[in-house]
Amino acid sequence: MKALIESIVTPLVDHPEDIVITESEEETKIVYHLTVNGDDVGKVIGKNGRIAKAIRTVVYATKQKSKKRIYLDIM
Repeated sequence: MKALIESIVTPLVDHPEDIVITESEEETKIVYHLTVNGDDVGKVIGKNGRIAKAIRTVVYATKQKSKKRIYLDIM
C-alpha cells in the first residue's frame, strides 16, 4: 500500500525525496500518514481538496486481505 501511495504522489511534488509514509495499525483500521515538503502540500491537496480526495478514493478502493478499514492522513 505504501508503494501505491508513493507512486501516486511522487509525480505531483517537486521534492519527491521528502515523501514520508508511515503506517499505524489499530484494531479496526490501518492509518497511513503521508508527509511531504511544505512547498508541496498544496499540490497534494489540490484546489478544494480534489486531488487529496482522488488519492483517498484509489487507496480506499484497493482490496486488502484483512477486514480493516484504510485511512489516509495528509500532513
